[in-house]
Amino acid sequence: MIFKKIEGLVAPVFTPMAPDGSLNLAKIEEYAKDLMGKGLSGVFVLGSSGEGLLLNTEERKEVVERWSRYTSERFKLIVHVGATSYREAQELAIHAQEHNAFAISSMGPSFLQPKRTEELVMYCYQIASVVPELPFYYYHIPIRSGVTVNMCAFLKSASKKIPNLVGIKYTDSNLMELQQCLNLDNNKFDILYGSDASLVCGLTLGINGGIGTTYNFMPHVYYKMIEAFKKKDILEARKHQWFSVQVNDIIARYGGGIVAGKVIEKLIGIDCGPCRSPLKNLTQAEVGLMQKELESIGFFEKALN
Repeated sequence: MIFKKIEGLVAPVFTPMAPDGSLNLAKIEEYAKDLMGKGLSGVFVLGSSGEGLLLNTEERKEVVERWSRYTSERFKLIVHVGATSYREAQELAIHAQEHNAFAISSMGPSFLQPKRTEELVMYCYQIASVVPELPFYYYHIPIRSGVTVNMCAFLKSASKKIPNLVGIKYTDSNLMELQQCLNLDNNKFDILYGSDASLVCGLTLGINGGIGTTYNFMPHVYYKMIEAFKKKDILEARKHQWFSVQVNDIIARYGGGIVAGKVIEKLIGIDCGPCRSPLKNLTQAEVGLMQKELESIGFFEKALN
């Protein structure tokens, strides 16, 4: 497959919901225009931040259909189609192809997780093979999926069986494995780094594209980091990374990237509503406390300017 690697930042978008937990698709237009205005390279839809596996199949299709209205060469749509059943994932992959997806992605099944490389390769092959002309990224996020197969071994094996495999959305702290994947077959694969709290580490290893939750509301902090890194101003790059670490630390203490992330998105003007069960939404008191902590590090000045 002739494929150009993604450069820049992709936002793993939240799924807007109404107070009763139903989809709020009308909010996506405002959300998409906000992200395009911030210079994002695209969106990763229905992944972890998007609560994708908490939605049913028809809901997932509706979300893709609405986001597909805003896709372009400069604003790419990557759709997470992973499911416990590879047959459901196949259905979602075909639907994504029919609605202007630039690429599809899938994490490994979180029930009866594959333990051997060949098992994960077969699962991904069954999904990718139904859309052979659409780029496929494996979504490596072992903390959520429980799939711990070595990614370098996966790429070596899967590339022989899945012609449209182009890379990995790599969300893990194993930087040795990350570098092995980046350097495999003369840098053949597109490895999109999934940890915004350590993006500067990814940059030192050769990362060109990233997918991280805080790119939704403060991407320019990371663009400044990337620019400083390119200029070899490592101290400046570290300064921006330290701010990211402070923000991510607050997020972690208030429910994590999905729960706290949706609240922050609302605080800066895009109300994506509540999260679905089993996620626990913050109380108003908790929101107030988190807002004060964000204010104490100058978040709103840096996020909105």
